[in-house]
Amino acid sequence: MKFFTFRGLAIITPFLLPIAAAAQTNTNGSNVNAIPTEVPFLNISPDSRSGAMGDAGVALSPDVNANFWNPSKLAFLESNDALSVSYSPWLRHLVPDISLSYLSYAHKIDERNTIGASLRYFNYGSIQLTDDNTNDQGTYTPNEYSLDVSFARKFGDNFSLGLTARYIHSNISSISFATGSSQAAKAGNAFAADVSLYYTAPYGDGNTFAFGTHISNIGTKISYSDVGNKYFLPANLKLGVANTWQLDDVNEFTATFDINKLLVPTPPLRDVNGNIIKGKDDNVSVPAGLFQSFGDAPGGFSEELKEISFSPGVEYWYNKQFAVRAGYFYENPSKGDRHYVTMGIGFKYSVFDFDFSYLAASQQNSALANTLRFTLSASFGGTTNASRR
Repeated sequence: MKFFTFRGLAIITPFLLPIAAAAQTNTNGSNVNAIPTEVPFLNISPDSRSGAMGDAGVALSPDVNANFWNPSKLAFLESNDALSVSYSPWLRHLVPDISLSYLSYAHKIDERNTIGASLRYFNYGSIQLTDDNTNDQGTYTPNEYSLDVSFARKFGDNFSLGLTARYIHSNISSISFATGSSQAAKAGNAFAADVSLYYTAPYGDGNTFAFGTHISNIGTKISYSDVGNKYFLPANLKLGVANTWQLDDVNEFTATFDINKLLVPTPPLRDVNGNIIKGKDDNVSVPAGLFQSFGDAPGGFSEELKEISFSPGVEYWYNKQFAVRAGYFYENPSKGDRHYVTMGIGFKYSVFDFDFSYLAASQQNSALANTLRFTLSASFGGTTNASRR
């Protein structure tokens, strides 16, 4: 890796120079004017199906990658066991060796109860370290990962709830940073939990309406030193709807729409002395920050609306064997400025699914331009629920 910027205590230091164009880009592709959080990789879409639909997935028909999008959907899986692996070269427009890998598994305990587990691994590539005098200090390979365990339960034929526990490890610095006290940087660790809901209702001749919500990454703050600042995780609220039309025996069409909002405080406007001019103090506890996030924007309600991102997407299946997908993602320019078109295809053969997605960024020189995702999934162990797609 030639250059990259990390927002963290031990990261923006002379050890990681040179920093070039990526200095204005966060890990998830947002510009630095986005609301600051640590470990933003937790909210990067890992799989190709939703990645091709504008990063929408909270209300889509269930698959094993519901571990990320909405774990309550796992209760509606058809197969008793499912496994998926996804890989994406990340920010390849800027650097050649950053990647996101995702492994997801689900097992149905019985007709109503399902457990899931997943691993997200974000690799920042190799960094050549130098000191202030440009002396070689060796190479360093920062990385982050999260381990999730989920439980989903159906309540009746149309409704389910899900709970997720998460461990997060962020090893983005093992070096010292200059603070005058020779503090040593360390890997950051945190714990978080998710709650989710899914409702699906068939109507007409094979049509289905679905609604989902997922509140994720509600957990401890994370720090990269024993006495340094602690930072918010990217707690997030997803809401989504999807409708599937069974056009005939072989043609099926789905339209979906997601909205997202970070549940962390918005930094206030301060004067040169650090006094708050507009907004609210963002140095608060996690519970206080969660509720404060709905009304603390310095620009008032109009700015709060700007903190919501939108993801419309569509999917077409032919004979349940071939899929074509497309979508769009929009984030306000003052809150990260990501907006891009996505597209992709999917193939199903026997118990295997292969999905591919491509991101065509709307902005010139976007860090997310030409992002690719690859996903291979397998279903086995028999089936429990009726066919859904």
